[in-house]
Amino acid sequence: MEINPVFLLQQIEQAKAGHQAAYKYLLDTFWSDVYAFQLKRTRNEYDAEEITIQTFSKAFDKLSSFDENYNFKTWLITISRNIHIDLIRKKKASIRGNTADESNEKVYRIADETPTIEDILIKEQHLAQLLSDIKQLKPHYQKVINLRYFQEKSYKEIATELEEPMNNIKVKLLRAKKLLSQIIESRKT
Repeated sequence: MEINPVFLLQQIEQAKAGHQAAYKYLLDTFWSDVYAFQLKRTRNEYDAEEITIQTFSKAFDKLSSFDENYNFKTWLITISRNIHIDLIRKKKASIRGNTADESNEKVYRIADETPTIEDILIKEQHLAQLLSDIKQLKPHYQKVINLRYFQEKSYKEIATELEEPMNNIKVKLLRAKKLLSQIIESRKT
């Protein structure tokens, strides 16, 4: 898929300004590339997915430092590679932790502009069918969907309960909503 560089830079600028739709565009556009890169490195779907989530979390947190003279995909892959290296180092030291800096207040700036198309689709579904669709997601996606939409917890409460940085929670929710939307759409066809 050819990405229009001018449009990409516009989306990056909008994301820097806190526009949720721009974050979603960046996540949807580059998720597969980062995930495939990590899957080759880790040879483990769960690890690849977790590192990819952390990659977007860190990238969105540090988006203001992105230099537009460089390729965005390359920047993401570099972040992803560094996160993987850090995780390997931490495992060797028998300390497992998150690489995101929770003290950074920028995580609060990613706006939650609801409802999105995925949110509308989710709310329009019959509850029993929706629960069945949710059960098709991986357990960690099921958990964040449950906490956010059924228990109505804030991002901060979810982050505290799951002991993860808030940006990770936001990326997981974006990804879970996209996957759930795909499941719902595929059922309609």
